[in-house]
Amino acid sequence: MIAVFLVGYACIALEHPLKINKAAPALIIGVVTWVIFITMGNNDPHEVVHLLQENLGETSETLFFLLAAMTIVEAVDSHSGFSVLTSVIKTRSKVKLLWIICILTFFMSAVLDNLTTTIVMIALLRKLVADKETRWILVGSVVIAANAGGAWSPIGDVTTIMLWIGGQISAANIMKAILVPSLVALVVPLVILSFTLKGNVERPVEGSNDTIVTTRKMQTAILCLGVLMLVCVPPFKMITHLPPYMGMLLGLGIVWVVTEVVHRKRERSIRNRLVIENIMRKVDVPTIFFFLGILTAVGALATAGILKDFSAWLDAVTDKNIYVINLTIGVLSSIVDNVPLVAGAMGMYEIAADPSSVYAMDGTFWEMLAYCAGTGGSVLIIGSAAGVAAMGLEKIDFMWYVKRMSILALSGYFAGALVFWLMQ
Repeated sequence: MIAVFLVGYACIALEHPLKINKAAPALIIGVVTWVIFITMGNNDPHEVVHLLQENLGETSETLFFLLAAMTIVEAVDSHSGFSVLTSVIKTRSKVKLLWIICILTFFMSAVLDNLTTTIVMIALLRKLVADKETRWILVGSVVIAANAGGAWSPIGDVTTIMLWIGGQISAANIMKAILVPSLVALVVPLVILSFTLKGNVERPVEGSNDTIVTTRKMQTAILCLGVLMLVCVPPFKMITHLPPYMGMLLGLGIVWVVTEVVHRKRERSIRNRLVIENIMRKVDVPTIFFFLGILTAVGALATAGILKDFSAWLDAVTDKNIYVINLTIGVLSSIVDNVPLVAGAMGMYEIAADPSSVYAMDGTFWEMLAYCAGTGGSVLIIGSAAGVAAMGLEKIDFMWYVKRMSILALSGYFAGALVFWLMQ
């Protein structure tokens, strides 16, 4: 299973040289790892199928969340809603735009989540930057900013949410403990990039149709409606205790109804461009399948106990050094999904009753785990939901990210960890 995963991972990394869409090898490894699991050893096929169904349920939550969020963003974009924001951002300086976009992303991802924020910011950058290389650098920086911003908020990143719901951390303390390290994890890469980015960005030429079919009032209304639906997802989860994808689907349904009602009397050619059923055709389906394959494969590794065995081995070789363990988990989360890694750590260590223990609620171990698992995924573009979404939406090459962004993300990651250690 490990060998299949690594071969598939290499095919994903070499997508451009191989000229094979990354969704294809992702789907193959997602299925083959489960085939190996069900056929080898003494596993009960019925039990394995039950485990697969449980895994698919968890995976589907992410897929439906992503699908609904992407559709809402596409609806705002089709109504030229993002032009309201781009008209406010006047600067053409690459460095100034880098800082504005990333600081905005950092705090947005704490309120929303890193996946939704990344989708929104990519849509915004497409309206602001014409040059692909510059836009990729800014999108890569958005991934770093979104993961850093999501880590310090109890509702910003799925792993922080897991620790919060599990009782390992409290909302107020996690914000106090890792806000500064998370900010350092963003600022260090931005400072380095500020010395390399030169000149001004070139704005893309807007199509004439974009300004004809919607008025400024309608653009603003749809933008506000779309953002409101996205922002309401965390409160929806806290109030109803239902998974976030339910809130996102509700938001999509509301946007769908509103756009149908608003455009029902408009001429057919304009209406067809602005109703959700046609807007959904713009959603990147290969990205959905890529997510499905990767999450299914990682689920197989987790179900087989491979990730938990590795956690136990790591515990043994580090002599339970919590800083080394967490730093390693963070780096590993750039290769495999951070959710099963954090779940494995939560399963290995119980919450200590002694308040002075590093494993107590709001203890050093849990706080650093939230930081490392949240920000470590930025080291590789495939290491976080934000990175995978960026890779799919912008068609960013895996090796390009390794060459241009990985060292930056790693420098911020270790700098933030050092600040966390000094604060302790």
